[in-house]
Amino acid sequence: MFAGCTQQRNFEAEVQAPTTTAQPQERQADVPYVPTPEKVVDRMLKLANVSSNDVLYDLGSGDGRIAITAVQKYGAKRATGIEINPELVQQSRENAQKAGVADRVTFLQQDLFQTDLSEATVVTLYLLPSVNLQLQPKLLQELKPGTRIISHDFDMGKWKPERVERVQGTARQHTIYYWVVPKNPYFS
Repeated sequence: MFAGCTQQRNFEAEVQAPTTTAQPQERQADVPYVPTPEKVVDRMLKLANVSSNDVLYDLGSGDGRIAITAVQKYGAKRATGIEINPELVQQSRENAQKAGVADRVTFLQQDLFQTDLSEATVVTLYLLPSVNLQLQPKLLQELKPGTRIISHDFDMGKWKPERVERVQGTARQHTIYYWVVPKNPYFS
């Protein structure tokens, strides 16, 4: 749902702002669209060790840059972007076409909580902390053990990441969190 910002933003306050779209949606987006900087996209995909064996799902895919980069630069087998905003879905499809990867990158206008994630081997996120926490049970239920999850800027509460990295952007420092879905997903 995102990719880089040029300034620190108050996401919690922005979530309250209404979103406008060309067509009605099932519901409003939980998170504002903020693009992830390319430098952060690259680090997220490197940290996840994305390769030709991977099927990447980007939840809240915004303009599609993470899914497109995963296929174009890191050779992912396939990538799917899930985005609730129809205008961003259209923009993502156009971006994939321009990048020459539309045959391996799909963008779906869907509620990420209603999306089947079971095919993913890598999941990328740039959501709010509250949305990450809400999404966590779905991730642990639907994803196979060994699936990598990468989150830009926000953690998942008590689920401690295996790695945390910081990337200096032009305007601020970004944090990347990395988890691997365990065989036994129950933890305290």
